Amino acid sequence: MDADLRQLRCLVAIVDEGTFTDAAIALGISQAAASRTLASLERALGVRLLRRTSREVTPTGTGLRVVAQARRVLADMDDLYRTATSGDAHLRIGYAWSALGRHTTAFQRRWAAQHPETDLQLVRANTATAGLAEGTCDLAVIRRPVDDRRFDSAIVGLERRYCAMAADDPLATRRSLRLSDISGHTMLIDRRTGTTTPELWPPESGPATKETHDVDDWLTVIAAGRSVGVTAESTANQYQRPGIVYRPVRDAEPIAVRLTWWRGDPHPATQAAIEMLTALYRTG
Repeated sequence: MDADLRQLRCLVAIVDEGTFTDAAIALGISQAAASRTLASLERALGVRLLRRTSREVTPTGTGLRVVAQARRVLADMDDLYRTATSGDAHLRIGYAWSALGRHTTAFQRRWAAQHPETDLQLVRANTATAGLAEGTCDLAVIRRPVDDRRFDSAIVGLERRYCAMAADDPLATRRSLRLSDISGHTMLIDRRTGTTTPELWPPESGPATKETHDVDDWLTVIAAGRSVGVTAESTANQYQRPGIVYRPVRDAEPIAVRLTWWRGDPHPATQAAIEMLTALYRTG
């Protein structure tokens, strides 16, 4: 396909301005150049996009659909340009389940006060790299090791493990649990982004498992009393739901909270984020 952005901008300008003459003025080119550009786009696509009369220019049915798509393509390219050239003006931090738990609000407020020049955005992305590999964030909060040489990471804190269960589960009457207390239950796990797997228990002594792929589904099934879940302390802080209680699992290893970024291409604010999060987890 030979269509390019210059041609798409010309098409949109002609439709918006209503004439080739006005579109040429808006684009800063000659009327003849606008006409040639539109003609080359129609040849590349093999379809007629505009109807031309002595009085007006109107899109064909196909032209209307192409113009709508062209607007989206041009908007995406504008976003791409802003992303590539924004430097440290924006910082997007991805997470899969629970952001930074009880430190989430403190981190957002402290960042805004200390780094007003860099707009912070927390982005939920239910993927193994919390959106980092997909390009939807600059840094990612990950609570499991990432076996991918494309990324670097730093541990910023540790979180205890909690068991989530229905409020009427007999285990809910206890103040804390051991892993062996959960063995007789069915445990709901997310192998893609979750922090708990059957390997947390000694061989042949762990609970039966079922799988889920989203924290909201996880909570819904647990609230119904069909399963329990073992998760990071941050989930217990971020997802308080009626019908669900959380209890600490005192003999389970803590979960390392990692801030992860592209190796060789860190965001300019990476070190500042590491230092601030490490301080929050240390004092918290």
